[in-house]
Amino acid sequence: MQARKDMDPKFQWDFTHMYASDEAWEAELNAIVADLPKIAAIEGTLGQSRESFKAGIDTINGLAQRLEKAYIYANLHRCADGSETKHQEMDGKATNAYVQFSTMLAFFEPEILAIPEETLNGFLAPDEMKPYRFTIENITRNRAHCLDAQRERMLAMMGDAAQTPQDTYEMLTNVDMELPKVHDADGNEVQLTAGNFGVFRESPVRAVREEAFNAMFGTYKKYINTFAALYGGNVKQDQFRSDVRSFGSACEAALFRNNIPVSVYDSLIEAVHESLPTMREYLELRKEALGLTKIDMFDLYCPMVKDVDFKVPFEDAKKLVKEATKPLGEGYQKLLDKAYAENWMDVYENKGKRSGAFSCGVFGVHPYVLLNYTDALDDAYTTAHELGHAMHSYKSDNTQDYMNHDYCIFVAEVASTVNEVLLTKYLLKTETDKARRAYVLNHFLEGFRTTLFRQTLFAEFERKAHEAYQNGEPLTAEKLTAIYRSLVELYYDGAEVPENIAYEWAYIPHFYTAFYVFQYATGFSSAVAIASHIVETGDAEGYLKFLTTGGSDYPLNELKLAGVDLTSPQPVKDALKVFGDSVRELRELLKEL
Repeated sequence: MQARKDMDPKFQWDFTHMYASDEAWEAELNAIVADLPKIAAIEGTLGQSRESFKAGIDTINGLAQRLEKAYIYANLHRCADGSETKHQEMDGKATNAYVQFSTMLAFFEPEILAIPEETLNGFLAPDEMKPYRFTIENITRNRAHCLDAQRERMLAMMGDAAQTPQDTYEMLTNVDMELPKVHDADGNEVQLTAGNFGVFRESPVRAVREEAFNAMFGTYKKYINTFAALYGGNVKQDQFRSDVRSFGSACEAALFRNNIPVSVYDSLIEAVHESLPTMREYLELRKEALGLTKIDMFDLYCPMVKDVDFKVPFEDAKKLVKEATKPLGEGYQKLLDKAYAENWMDVYENKGKRSGAFSCGVFGVHPYVLLNYTDALDDAYTTAHELGHAMHSYKSDNTQDYMNHDYCIFVAEVASTVNEVLLTKYLLKTETDKARRAYVLNHFLEGFRTTLFRQTLFAEFERKAHEAYQNGEPLTAEKLTAIYRSLVELYYDGAEVPENIAYEWAYIPHFYTAFYVFQYATGFSSAVAIASHIVETGDAEGYLKFLTTGGSDYPLNELKLAGVDLTSPQPVKDALKVFGDSVRELRELLKEL
């Protein structure tokens, strides 16, 4: 694998859009740290008058915006090459500054809550205070769970140490842990990496995908006690924060931030459980299509349609995304051109680069998208997905002020998945070759399996792991592995469940952000409804309005602008119906082939 310095810079991020140089970044970080005492001077002034209230919040937001930009700059360098000591040090300095900022800001919410309700309403009454209202309302909603200033300060001081499980996990998996060599379809010995694992997992040669599967999860098995200690430590912190803030569970605490009822989480799991017979039907179809007498977990990712060449080089993926998203209008197309021209995307894998993909918005600049592109159709979908995030961030950043720009996690996966569904619909509309159509339809079904079903499985694992700890059960490697295996057996009834799949939980980095993954499933369900509406009616107005809302309202209300009401289980059930219909459509298409 190449070192980053040896890669073509035209496929890498341009950091100069944020700061002219690392030296300029360091100078700004030092200036931010020097300005942090301004926060301490605000303490005790917020309730004195409307003027002091507004001035204090404006000072805090100004520093937060500057610090966020500096932190992201450092963190993106570490993601680009975590093996570089300089990048680790930069990230550490920025994290320390964030901890200082959070610690000094611990007084803020308790002080807001100490202002008499009538006085606070008076502060917010004038039109000029409208941008502040939602944030303050969200704080006052937290009244029952906010601590006094001293205890809030103590919790904030734990911020740096609290990152230890996740930071250790990332260093272990991205830098220190060595994966073994495996054999490709031609019998050549090659190095297995986090980036090419997906390619081997999709191989039409069963021995190749089986070897890669066992090599990857067998490696995680070697360190499973370490992973259990790291994840267990994370769960303990989740429960600690839940307890000290008087929530009934860590799940309730996590969902409360976005005003999401736990019933939304539970109804998702219930709806997916009801549709597990359809998953079994899909597994049977996959087994028949692959000509297997039994289907194993390592058989779930390879295409069901044989001898279909569907390579998508990166330049072709960029064009595909533009064609697929034409229903979103000319303005959206121009934003994609801007993203392509300004190096928003870091495209190819290099030594020390973080695995996977993500999009990170930078207020006042533009989003930065990380890919690990390998020319597979999945990579084209990933590009569409991450650009969906990027457009959501850009539109919100350029519509809302800093206080209200950042959309919450619950709606974060909607825009990304709308792009994926639009890409599927475009390909099914334009592709005339039956084999390639079947390939695309298979990919669409895999989106359901890996996003709606698999992420709900992950969500249920998180729920069970946290409940086990809350009930006094130690989270040993054996315990966590048993929980995960039982869920795999439930969700993939009809498939063989080999030993190594039970260690897959240790492979999932999202578990270090508790109760995050269920939102992939709700987001997918929402996206299927939104994309279908846009394609059928040509009306994208409500959806485009949704993209501009950022964090200016509660997420369930924002989604209603796009025509989706997740307080009802109906959107999830409707999506699962599409899954069942698509399984039967693919069955008929495969018969024709």
